[in-house]
Amino acid sequence: QVQLVESGGGLVQAGGSLRLSCAASGRTVRSYAMGWFRQAPGKEREFVAAIRWTGSSTVYADSVKGRFTISRDSAKNTVYLQMSSLVLEDTAVYYCAASRVFDGRRWYPQIVNFWGQGTQVTVSS
Repeated sequence: QVQLVESGGGLVQAGGSLRLSCAASGRTVRSYAMGWFRQAPGKEREFVAAIRWTGSSTVYADSVKGRFTISRDSAKNTVYLQMSSLVLEDTAVYYCAASRVFDGRRWYPQIVNFWGQGTQVTVSS
């Protein structure tokens, strides 16, 4: 089992920045790649970014490329999502995710093995 706990959500003005954290725990946590999804009201959950615990490979959704950065601290088993130049459309609940699949392509919810509880990000005008 893998447990994922997100933090760092909140209210931010458009154009601002926010950093989300995901603390991962469990004996097999390093067997999984880590990622972020988001879900806005009335919309499907969509992929944001993913990263491995080792190496430099990352993958991003087109909608966040150049604005969001995913990173990790392997010593702390923590994954971060640095969000900059936020726009109203970034408002959503952001979920941390763990998957055994990492092939350099975007993730779909069906391949996620574990989910966090989610953290709300609200971008105001």
